[in-house]
Amino acid sequence: MGELLGKDRVGEPLKSIVRKVLSGVRISCDDAVTLFQKADLSMLGLLAGHVNQQKNGTNVFFNRNFHIEPTNVCVYSCSFCSFKRIPKEEGSWVLSLDDIAAIAKSFRDKGVTEVHVTGGAHPRWKLRHLAQIIKTIKGELPDVHVKAFSAAELDYVFSKVEKISPEEGLKQLIKDGLNSIPGGGAEIFDAEIRNVICGEKLSGERWLEIHEVAHSLGLTSNATMLYGHIENYSHRVDHLNRLRQLQDRTGGFNCFIPLKFKAKHNSFAHVGEVNSIEDLKTIAVSRIFLDNFNHIKAYWPMLGKQIAMLALSFGANDLDGTIDDTTKIYSMAGAEDANPGMTVEEICNLIRQAGKNPVERDSLYNTIRSY
Repeated sequence: MGELLGKDRVGEPLKSIVRKVLSGVRISCDDAVTLFQKADLSMLGLLAGHVNQQKNGTNVFFNRNFHIEPTNVCVYSCSFCSFKRIPKEEGSWVLSLDDIAAIAKSFRDKGVTEVHVTGGAHPRWKLRHLAQIIKTIKGELPDVHVKAFSAAELDYVFSKVEKISPEEGLKQLIKDGLNSIPGGGAEIFDAEIRNVICGEKLSGERWLEIHEVAHSLGLTSNATMLYGHIENYSHRVDHLNRLRQLQDRTGGFNCFIPLKFKAKHNSFAHVGEVNSIEDLKTIAVSRIFLDNFNHIKAYWPMLGKQIAMLALSFGANDLDGTIDDTTKIYSMAGAEDANPGMTVEEICNLIRQAGKNPVERDSLYNTIRSY
C-alpha cells in the first residue's frame, strides 16, 4: 500500500485520505467526494480492498434465498421505476395468499434460510394484509427468516391507511413473524433530487426514521442507495453520511447495497446508464466511507455476474443469494439476467474466480458453512 503515497502517484489531498484509511481514521464527506472525483480506479480498489480485508479477510458471503413480490400495483409513480403498474393494467399482478403459500411451499426442501418480500404499495392493502402475508409464509416455512416490506411500503400503510406510528405498526408485524426489513425505498435522500425522481414517496428523513424505529425494536435492516441517474457525487456522499450517522446511533444495519439505475421501460430512460467503472467506484467509495458497516453487497441480479465478481476486488464482500428466478424488479428494467438464479455451486465458483473464500450465511451473517 505504500506505493499510493509515492510523489508521482497522487497529489497531497489524496495522500492525506490514503493516510487516514491506512490508519483506520474515519474519512470526511469532502474526502469521499475527492475520492469520487480524483482517485483512479486502481487506487480505489486498493483502498477499499484494504478496508474489506480488515473487516472480512477473504470471506465472501451468500445465502440461500428467494423472493416473493406480492404485487406490482403501486400508488406511487417513481420516474426510475419499471416495475409499477396500475390496477388491471396489462402486466400487473396481485398474488393471493394461496399463491404466496404455494411459492413458499415450493421451497420447503431447498435449504433456503431467507425470503425477501417486497413489491408495490398497493392502494387497498391494510396492516392486516401485510400480517397475513407473513403468517402465510411462516405457515409453510416456520424457520425461514422473513425480511419483508420496504420502508416505502410500510410508510404508506402506517401513515396513509392506518394512521398509526411506525412503532405501533412494526410491533404488530413482529408479533406476526417479521424478522427484518429490506433496504428498498431509500433511493437518494437529497430532497431536491428526491422530489424529481420519487416526489410522491416518503421523504429521506421518514425512511431513516422507520429504520431507526425498527432497530430500536430489535429488528435489523439493510440500507440501499439508487445511483446513476440525475444525482451527483455530493448527493451520493450525503446519502452515505446519513446512513453512517444512523448506524453510529443504532448499529442496526446488516449491509449496504448500492443499486444501479437501469434505464429500460421507465420515464427516465433518456438519462441512460452509468458504465461499469462508475459501478466499481461507487462500491469502493461506499466501502471506504461506511466504516461502521461490516458488509457491502454486490447485488448480482442488478450488476450482472461478471461485474459483481469484479466488485469483490473493490470492497464488496457479499453477493446476496441464490434467488432462483423469483424477482422481476430488475429484469423488468433491462438487467442482463432476465431470469436471475444461481446454484450454490455457481456462486461458489464465481467467488473463487475472484480469489475469495465462499461462505454461506444466514440473514444475520452467522456462518452456516465455509466452502
